[in-house]
Amino acid sequence: VEYHIADANQMQVHPHAGITFATQLRSILRLDPDVILVGEIRDEETAVVAIQAALTGHLVLTSLHANDSVAALLRLRDLGVPPYLIASSVAGIVAQRMVRVICSGCRTASARPIAEQQAYADELGETRERFLTGSGCNVCAQTGYRGRTGVFEVLSMTDAVRQRFLADEPRRSLWDQALADGMTPLKRDGMLKVRDGITTPYEVIRVLFTLD
Repeated sequence: VEYHIADANQMQVHPHAGITFATQLRSILRLDPDVILVGEIRDEETAVVAIQAALTGHLVLTSLHANDSVAALLRLRDLGVPPYLIASSVAGIVAQRMVRVICSGCRTASARPIAEQQAYADELGETRERFLTGSGCNVCAQTGYRGRTGVFEVLSMTDAVRQRFLADEPRRSLWDQALADGMTPLKRDGMLKVRDGITTPYEVIRVLFTLD
């Protein structure tokens, strides 16, 4: 257990002793929990048990590795979970990345390379030459950044997304439907934080534009 949370019952996983995420989940369900948090879904057994817990009316929160929210949905299917179980249990998926925050002690506006300007314009549909950046100071150890913040992409499992998923439509179709339903992609959310002066276009490109 990495962090002890007040008012929460926490259980350590010991795979070598036969205490896995799946076995712990089955034990937890006997305790009638209010909310279940599974550290990470790594295999089919854990995924199926977590989804079955959700189908019984429990709120289940968990994580898994994927490039974006749509990829996470497909990752569950690739683990071997039947699509109808996924469609019936998943309410939403949040993809997140961390970007560095511009240092408040040395932030200044400066012209940025064409590639950064173009990436910003492609995502937000507006042009700019100058952006806030950190010039480097003793506060940030000359890096121009201090601290980090999250960039998020929230996929709501709407009826339309669910129907396309059950129809085994390709990733692009799921992505387009999620956008139509109001999802803000990671790259756009990152550039919105650039517009708000929170981070730099360079940082968003470094972290997010390698996802493709």
